[in-house]
Amino acid sequence: MTAATAGTKRPGRLRQFMEGESHIDFVGRLRLWMTISATLLVICALALAIRGINFGIDFTGGTSLIIENATETFTAEDIREAVGELGVDEVTVQLTGDGQGALISTTALDEVAGTQQRDVVDRLAELTGADRDQIEVNAIGPRWGEQISRQALEGLGVFLLLVGIYIAIRFEWRMAVAALLALVHDVVLTIGIYALVGFQVTPASVIALLTILGYSLYDTVVVFDRVAEDTARLGSSSSRPYSAYANDSLNSVLVRSLSTSITSLLPVGALLFIGAQLLGATTLQDLALALFIGMAVGTYSSVFVATPVLCWLKEREPRYRELRHRLETRRGRTS
Repeated sequence: MTAATAGTKRPGRLRQFMEGESHIDFVGRLRLWMTISATLLVICALALAIRGINFGIDFTGGTSLIIENATETFTAEDIREAVGELGVDEVTVQLTGDGQGALISTTALDEVAGTQQRDVVDRLAELTGADRDQIEVNAIGPRWGEQISRQALEGLGVFLLLVGIYIAIRFEWRMAVAALLALVHDVVLTIGIYALVGFQVTPASVIALLTILGYSLYDTVVVFDRVAEDTARLGSSSSRPYSAYANDSLNSVLVRSLSTSITSLLPVGALLFIGAQLLGATTLQDLALALFIGMAVGTYSSVFVATPVLCWLKEREPRYRELRHRLETRRGRTS
């Protein structure tokens, strides 16, 4: 190999990818991505129809018990086992005060005069060493959770409306449609995964769900901004169709998008898998779980859903449809 040849040697595929010079055909595989997304959406829809959503007691109602000034050493699992032996299921425990207290949520217990609630309080006092009279018991009605759900849906509707208007003004209405479809895709998949696996939905989950919409939208807008820039001067005499330029734009920002996603998923994953699972810090588990699922789904949709759908819409415009037809005809004549 000569020195001149060595000097012009093309960089490896990994280096090309890291420098934003990859040539992955995302747009050309639209049918594949749509098939995958449609399959996932059908599975999630079936999970929602068959299994339903596992709402926490903030939505269904239940009983809250607060323990303070405990004198014995105990863990969250000890409390769950002790309460479970009395026939109480769906117990959520958060340790407080450096292990000297706990916030316990259960399904609805009997009223104050009922034996079940008295037995639970007695068992918790025995386990934790707390004074029985100092264990605070409160009934939680489903009204608060219903109010949060209603406000969340109203907030979601306003968010989608404002996002659609902004993207339509900043770019165009087709980009707004593609971005909103990607957002709906993310919401349905995230909720469907919760139903499929049986994760409990809490107010923290709802907050996280609204949060990930903005994150998913950020990735999509970054891609669309580059697509708009690269196709701004695309005319009828171009030698390539709209989808080819859009695919190049997606490849050029792919590393940036993935880097942002990975650096966001790592701390959330650490909070979820290390903090909650290994160290027992379950306070933020619901928030971290929804964020982790939503971020992963949002990264997928910004690459495999939003831009291919945009190209499908754009190439139904007369000028881009004619451009593609002319290029395909010319290619057919030369082949």
